[in-house]
Parts: sequence; C-alpha cells; structure tokens
Amino acid sequence: MPVEPLSQKEIEDRLAELPGWSLDGDRIARSYRLASHFAATAMVVHIAQTQEELDHHSDLTLGYDTVSLTIHTHSAGGAVTEKDFELARRVEALAPGHGAS
Repeated sequence: MPVEPLSQKEIEDRLAELPGWSLDGDRIARSYRLASHFAATAMVVHIAQTQEELDHHSDLTLGYDTVSLTIHTHSAGGAVTEKDFELARRVEALAPGHGAS
C-alpha cells in the first residue's frame, strides 16, 4: 500500500504533539543531548532497532554526546508521511530511558 505525503497543516498539527521536533526542509528533525558518548551510542543502537522493527530508516547522526535524526519517506518521493511521525513518536518514547533531553 503506498504511503501518502502529509499536507503542511497535517505536518504542523503532528509536530505540535512532539515538542523538540521541527520541520527541516522536507524532513522532520530532532537532536538530543545525553550525559556521555556511551549513552548517546546506546541510544543510537536502540533507535536502529526501532527502525528495523518499523522497516523505516532515518538519517541518524552520533556526536560526542548528541544524537540527531532527520526523517522523511523515500518511497513517497522524500515527502513527510505518517510513517515518519510513527518513528518520531517511538524515538520520543525511548529517549527518556537513555536520559536524553
């Protein structure tokens, strides 16, 4: 089943429910700060597991004590879709367990 791009209004409405997330060009994005490089690395591994479960992958960047994601849907021509927000919600749910802010 094809995934449909969300309208600008739909994107804005969903972003309002995800503090810290924003629209960055044609993607949704968020960065997290963690207590250490090890904590950031553990969070990256957890996000990668979640991406595999959803079969939906983002650009994921590991810094010394930061983790950044930018998400869009390749199969929808690089547009933002509901799949992107599902991944964002799952990342938000796992972030507190890693001490991410």
